[in-house]
Amino acid sequence: MRVYPYPRLSGAVTARVTAVRLRGPGDTREQLDSRGCSVVEQVVALGLAERDDWHTARLSVAATVPIREIESKGHWSDVEVVAVLTEGATNARTVARLAPGPGGGKEWTGEIELNRDDHLDRVSLAVHVVATVGGTAGRVIASTDQDWVIDVTADAPLRERRLDVSTVSFARGAEWLRGFREAPWIVDTSGRMPTVRLNSDFEGLVALVEGTGSKVERVVGEMVLAQMCADVWTAVFHTAIGDLEIEDDGTPLFPPDWRGAVLREMLPDIFPGRAAEDALREVHIRRTGEGSWADLQPRIHYAAGRRAEVPGTLAATVRGIERLDQETHA
Repeated sequence: MRVYPYPRLSGAVTARVTAVRLRGPGDTREQLDSRGCSVVEQVVALGLAERDDWHTARLSVAATVPIREIESKGHWSDVEVVAVLTEGATNARTVARLAPGPGGGKEWTGEIELNRDDHLDRVSLAVHVVATVGGTAGRVIASTDQDWVIDVTADAPLRERRLDVSTVSFARGAEWLRGFREAPWIVDTSGRMPTVRLNSDFEGLVALVEGTGSKVERVVGEMVLAQMCADVWTAVFHTAIGDLEIEDDGTPLFPPDWRGAVLREMLPDIFPGRAAEDALREVHIRRTGEGSWADLQPRIHYAAGRRAEVPGTLAATVRGIERLDQETHA
């Protein structure tokens, strides 16, 4: 838990995107379809726009702050509420002030504009309450617990992204794949999102993965899928931990995209009971040569196996084969 040298609000700050307007060539404007904004997921999918030539997206934002706590405690003055758009991939940052509504300052509303040329992938939208505390202006006294995600390209407002799985001939595909022609699959983490390449030359693999074969093949296929998922989790973990931004004092930072999500998912299994920031620092220290990196590998594989549900799938596969064997002999 982070400790601040000044009093902060204990009440919750919530935010929601109430509307999205897109501006295109010639200053033409249109409203984003309501299907592109999920209040439950807290995600806006700009890929659902009816036109692809939009330049900017203007987001209407409403935030609720614990105004009674602000007024009763009296620690804070010059209170302001700001919405902030950030994207780690481009280091873009946009800030807009919200204005208090007629209800005594409990709800603040305003607009913030996202410039398409400034962003590549997923943009985080957070709301912060800023005030003067003890004579120091610009103190952040509260923030939203979870940021909204503004996805520039997605056509569905989903916070969790699905891996891209494609089938390709390793022997006749891209040159870099030809060196892996004997492998059943490869996890490619070089793009915007991890991709699993299935080797179509590997006899019977596609049928196993798609579950289109016999009962035995479908049972075994579940185990193959679980192992594939474990390989994906292992690969993306190593990719994420190898590409960290480091602060001046040596503190590693969680990446803002899927890499950060992967680390937050797996670190509790690698270092149970530790805060996420402490676990990230320990893994970074070991990877850079202080401590045993080799001793950490079983924990990484264990965490990957748990995320892929390998133990449960393996047990179900064994039971399924035994049941099919009994049916055959019967």
